[in-house]
Amino acid sequence: MIAMENERANSRASSTGWMKRAGQVASLKRRPFVFGALVTFFALYYYRPEDFIKPLGYLPMARVAGLLGFGALIASMMGEKKVKVPPAIKILWLLLFQMMLCIPFALWPGGAAATVIGKFSKGVVVAMLISMVVVTVGELRKLLWIQVSAVALVTFFSIALRHYNEGGRLSGIQESILSNPNDLAINIAISFPLCLAFILNSRGFKKAIWTAALAFMALGVVLTASRSGLLALVLIIMICVWEYGIKGKRRSLVVITIAISMLGFGLALSSSYYRARVESIFMGNVEGSGDKGSLEARKQLLVKSAMTALTHPLFGVGPGCFPLMDSTWKVAHNAYTEVAAEAGFPALILFLMAMGAAFKNIAQIRKSERYQRDPEFRLITQALWAGLYGYLAGSCFASTEYNLYPYFVIGYTCAMVRIVEQELPSSEPNSVENGIHKGIYGSALRTKPIASR
Repeated sequence: MIAMENERANSRASSTGWMKRAGQVASLKRRPFVFGALVTFFALYYYRPEDFIKPLGYLPMARVAGLLGFGALIASMMGEKKVKVPPAIKILWLLLFQMMLCIPFALWPGGAAATVIGKFSKGVVVAMLISMVVVTVGELRKLLWIQVSAVALVTFFSIALRHYNEGGRLSGIQESILSNPNDLAINIAISFPLCLAFILNSRGFKKAIWTAALAFMALGVVLTASRSGLLALVLIIMICVWEYGIKGKRRSLVVITIAISMLGFGLALSSSYYRARVESIFMGNVEGSGDKGSLEARKQLLVKSAMTALTHPLFGVGPGCFPLMDSTWKVAHNAYTEVAAEAGFPALILFLMAMGAAFKNIAQIRKSERYQRDPEFRLITQALWAGLYGYLAGSCFASTEYNLYPYFVIGYTCAMVRIVEQELPSSEPNSVENGIHKGIYGSALRTKPIASR
């Protein structure tokens, strides 16, 4: 026990020293105004005060904050001799360009334009802001804190206020991004490993708060009765047990997680309604599930979206226009086939390439010295890795391609690559000043690959 405490103390001391020295380099190219606008956007986007203070709904505050930040970023980049945009962000811009090309060929050009400009473009812009502006772990932590705390609070108050829809499923108290049970569930699943990372990196009262938040988030997924959210969460828990528990040698975490998971799922399955919902994943319209032929209908939608993609391979039927294919007005409930059906196979390829680039970023981060020596940085990396896998799994059963949160995660991974590519200053007092005009992604110095050291 004493040895574990000493190891924790040494780890915290090493992390603090590492972060302090790395911050000296990163601060050379910080953009405080742009980052402030980004923080404001995150707070407004996730907390949505206009849903509770109605007069604020007339002011597009989040949009204004995002545009101000993006404009300031472009202005600052124009003053630099060389700007390197991360590959993942370039892919997202190509995907945006492909979707814009699809607008004239759409079944409803006006609706397609609204989907591309009003929804998808926001994700690309914010992902670029994150990747180009976040230069320290502290800044990254602040954005993640806003995201996780908002999801946790919305989940808590939705449960406390018994905010259920007509089908008896928990829905978010907000009117937008977390209002739909499926969207709420997958947002919880993606934020779940980040919340767990905050637990492992905190002590005392903060640890207790984050632990309570994690419990309500797990309960929230059950109460949404979202099958896609449940599958994503199960996969994420398995990854977290492996990453944090087995590889991280936290045996107590493994035992506690398994015990809580078994207890939670046992309580969930004790409900005949939820048990029927889970059974309907494999058996279709189980009595009492409220499925109403949903499984069979989703199979038909999957086939229909795939056939639509095959018959419209280059430009699809237009972003957001798949529901117009017949009178059902149903989405495909599969992000991959829906992207192909609405924007063609080029869009699907670019979408998968963007996700692949995020995993490539994480692979690069794992090889860095920063990952090996900074415990907090390692926890965040593992959480994003688990969240990405959960998103990919959940997207097989939900149409999530126009939501912003997957592109936020891509931006996070790009920012973390930027952080690890900043070499730590040496002990000489003038080492930072001597490297000011060198670097990549706006950093002072480039880190050599570990293998070459």
